[in-house]
Formats: sequence, structure tokens, C-alpha cells
Amino acid sequence: MTVTGAPMWAVVPAAAVLLVMALAAAVLDAVFDTAAAGGGGTAVHGRRWSRPLVEVARLMRQRGRTTVEPDRLLWRIGTAGPLVAALLMAAVVPVGGTVVADLPVGIVWFNAVDVTLWAAVWLAGWGPNSVYPLIGGYRFVAQALGYELPLMFALTAPAVAAGSLSVGEVVRAQQGLWFAVWMPVAFVVFLGAVAALGVWGPFSSPVGRDAAGGVLAEAAGVDRLLLLTGRYALLAAGSGMAVALFLGGGAGPWLPGWAWSLLKTLAVLAALVALRRRLPVLRPERIVRLGWLVALPAVLLQLLVVSAVVVAKG
Repeated sequence: MTVTGAPMWAVVPAAAVLLVMALAAAVLDAVFDTAAAGGGGTAVHGRRWSRPLVEVARLMRQRGRTTVEPDRLLWRIGTAGPLVAALLMAAVVPVGGTVVADLPVGIVWFNAVDVTLWAAVWLAGWGPNSVYPLIGGYRFVAQALGYELPLMFALTAPAVAAGSLSVGEVVRAQQGLWFAVWMPVAFVVFLGAVAALGVWGPFSSPVGRDAAGGVLAEAAGVDRLLLLTGRYALLAAGSGMAVALFLGGGAGPWLPGWAWSLLKTLAVLAALVALRRRLPVLRPERIVRLGWLVALPAVLLQLLVVSAVVVAKG
């Protein structure tokens, strides 16, 4: 499938699609939350899908929380950071045969934006001038040390196979065989890193209950809504990139390319959301140990195999 750049006005519908995907992730999360179904709280039995909408309405009415001598500017930057990062990532993710920013270094762009999350989440923890958010911020930075390098090499594998850092070229190179078929390790490592970007599942200690919610501890009202939306949007943007890099992008029979891109993204997103409550939360030091001693050697071996195949093909 050939991917071409879209006109500038496509930024608006692309952002709208990302937000719809983020809402879909929130709805799926509520549907999969069987504990809430038995809790008898605000969630209505049989209508768990409506819980995100109820929560949005509640947070929109809730007043923001103030703390003693917060750094308001950095707090605001950190609060908006995850959502802005997700929007910037989505700019290089093709939907069918169209992409907002057809950059020749789209993969590098995605990796560079994800690194800015280190600062964004830490600032969201630093800004309130409160203990628990600061603990959450430092936890995120600590676990980022574990997943970032494996993520970088997981991104490198499809780029080497395609001979290009352009996401569109990677999609085109998968005609006939998806990269996920012969790069399963890189695919799994990338999905794990996407969960880490969204502070999700095993990587959710920065917002853990043992730290009173961590980065989210002092966030209320619109601030909390922005942070939660940013988490879901990061999962959606990462799922979209997984589809482009490993699952053939918009390639598929009968349906148009954009429909295949969205369906595949929803499938990956649902898998990530479903894993949230099925895996234990890992402490940052364990994530670093797993990242450097297991994921990194495995993905390097995967990259070696990919490089050998590319050289053999000439």
C-alpha cells in the first residue's frame, strides 16, 4: 500500500480520530472492569460502557485542586504533555493510504516524541509540590530507563527491513507478509513499550495506589481529565503505530484501507486494555531488570536476524 501526505486541514480530523480512539479505549476499560460491575458504585449495572462519559461530566464540573506553593507553569506543562505527545505521535501514523505528516524520518520522530514523555510525566509529578505525585514522577523516569532502549531497537527492526525510516515506506514494504510474522520479538517489545508510555498495566506504578495515585494524586477536575485522556490517547497512538510498523497498515481485502487501519488499531488497543488487570504491577527496578536483561538482548537478536535476512536478499 502506498502512503501519501495529507493536506494541512487533515490535522483536525486526525486529532478527532485519536480522541475517538482514546474514548473507545476508556469504554473498553470500563467494560473489562468486572470489579466495578460488582462494586455497585456510580457505574450502572449493564451499562459499564457509559462510565467514561459519566466520569468526564463529573470531572468537567469538579474544581481543580490547589497545593502549597505549587509550580503552576510546570504543572500545567506536565498535565498537557501526554496528550500533546500523543497528538504529535499520531501525526506520522498512516490511516489507510494517508498520513498527516509524511516525514522521511517518521520513526525517529515517534521515538523522539516518546522521550519527551520523560519530562512531561515528571513535571506532572513535580509541579504540585506534593510528595505522592513526586514519587510517581520519579517512578516513571526510573521505569523509562528500562523500556526506552528496547523500544528504540524494536523500532529499528522494521526500519532496517524496509530500508527506510519513513513509516509509509515500512507499510509499503509489508506487501505479502506482515513484519509481525517474522519479527515477533520486536512486535511484543514494542507493544510492551506502548503500555509503558500510557503508564498502563504492569507499568502503572507511577499512578499506583500504594502512592495514593502518584502523579494523579493531586490532579482534579480538568487537570485530571487531561492526564487520563493523555494516557488513553498514548495507547491509541501507539496501537496505530504498531499497526503501521508490524501489521501491514491499511492492507486487507474488501474494505478500504482507512477501515482496515482503524479496525486493526482497535484490535491492538483492545488487547492492551484487556491486559491491564491480568498482569501484576511491576516496580521500576524490576522493569529495568527485565528490560536490560531480557527484552534488550532478545530484541537485539531479533534485529540481527532481520539484518541478516536483508543482507541475504541483497
